[in-house]
Amino acid sequence: MAKAEIPVIVLTAGKEKSAVRNHPWIFSGAIHQVLGNPQAGDTVEVRSAHGEFLGYAAFSPTSQIRARFWTFRERTPIDRDFFAALIDKAIENRRARGFDVADPKSAFRLIHAENDGIPGCIVDKYADILSIEILAAGAEKFRKILYEILVEKVHPRGILERCDADVRLKEGLPQRKEIVYGDVPKTPVEMLENGIRFDVDVWNGHKTGYYLDQRDARFEVGKFARGKHVLNCFSYTGGFGLFALQNDAKLVTEVDVSRDALQIADSLIQKNGFDKSKTELVEADVFAYLRKCRDSRKTFDLIVLDPPKFIESKSHLEKGARGYKDINLLALKLLAPQGMLATFSCSGLMEMSLFQKIVADAALDAHRDVQIIKRFGQPADHPIKTTFPEGQYLKGLLLQAD
Repeated sequence: MAKAEIPVIVLTAGKEKSAVRNHPWIFSGAIHQVLGNPQAGDTVEVRSAHGEFLGYAAFSPTSQIRARFWTFRERTPIDRDFFAALIDKAIENRRARGFDVADPKSAFRLIHAENDGIPGCIVDKYADILSIEILAAGAEKFRKILYEILVEKVHPRGILERCDADVRLKEGLPQRKEIVYGDVPKTPVEMLENGIRFDVDVWNGHKTGYYLDQRDARFEVGKFARGKHVLNCFSYTGGFGLFALQNDAKLVTEVDVSRDALQIADSLIQKNGFDKSKTELVEADVFAYLRKCRDSRKTFDLIVLDPPKFIESKSHLEKGARGYKDINLLALKLLAPQGMLATFSCSGLMEMSLFQKIVADAALDAHRDVQIIKRFGQPADHPIKTTFPEGQYLKGLLLQAD
C-alpha cells in the first residue's frame, strides 16, 4: 500500500501512547491533523506527532472514536486477503476452543469485533444462520467482502444483517435489518446449548437474537438449583430457568417485562420435556416484583439477576451504580437462609472491582453476611484482547448468604 494513496492522521504530541501499546481506538481529541479527505470507513495511515508510523485504521468522521486500527504493521494492504486471514484465524481459534462451524446445531460468537481484529463487527452463529451486527464505519465499508468470505468459509444457509442498534447512529450509519445472503426464516432458529434446545428469533430477538455470552454462567448456576425455588429475574426466554429445571429445581419463577419473551420461555419448557407444573411465568417489572415479594416476606433459595445494561456512557455511571445497588439489595433481602444469588452486569463501564463493591455494600445494607463462591466472565467464544480491556464487559458473582 503506497503511503501517498491514503490519507494520514497525525496525533497530538503525547497522544500516541495507547497506539504504541496496540490499543485499537483513537479518540477525536487525540488527533492533531488530518491530511487528505478521508470519508467514513476509509483506511487512513496513523502517525505520531514526530512522523512515526503507528498503523492503519478505519476513519469515522462523526464518532468520538474517530479511528479504529486494522493493523499496527506497516505495508499491510487492507484488502480481501487481509480479512480472509482474520476470519480463518477466528474460525481456527473457535475450533480449538470447542466451537465448530461445521456443527449444524451449535451456536457461538464467531467474530468478536476488536478482539478478533475486525472492529465493530459481531458475527454470531445460530445453527446454520449467521446473524451479524455492523457497528462501525470501517466494517460497514468492507461488509460485502466480509459476507463473501463468510459464505466461502462457513457455508451458512443464510446471513441476516441485524444492523438496527442505536449505536450505529453515533457512527453516522443508517439502521437496517435484512437478508444479505441465502435464506433466513422468519420462524425461530433451533440450536443446542449444553444439551438444551433453544429457539432463537434472529429477526426480533435482543442483540443478534440471543445472549450467547451467558452460556457458561447458565450451565454453572444451574448446577446449584437442585431442590430449590429459583427466581430468574430479567429472564428473557428463560435460559437460566431451563438449566435450573434440567438440574431438578423444585420450582422456577421466571420474571420479565416482555410477554413475547415469556411465551417463548413457555414453549421451550415444553420443547425440552420439562414439567410445566414446576414453573411460573410472571410478566412484571423486576424492581416492582422484587419490592412486592419483599413486602409479602416471600423468599427464594436461588435468585438470578441478569439485567440489561444500566450504563450506556460515563455520564450514566453514578445512576447505573445506584440501579445495581438497589436491585442487589432487594434480592439479598429475599434470599432464604444459605440462599444463593447469581448477579451480573453487562455494562462495559462497570469494572469488576466496582461491581463487587456495590454488591458488598448492598449486602451490608441488607444485613446479610455473604461469601463469593464463584466469579463469571465471558465464555471462550467472546475473547478479550489484553490490549483492549474495554472488551471485557460481562462480569458476574455467585454469592451465598448466611
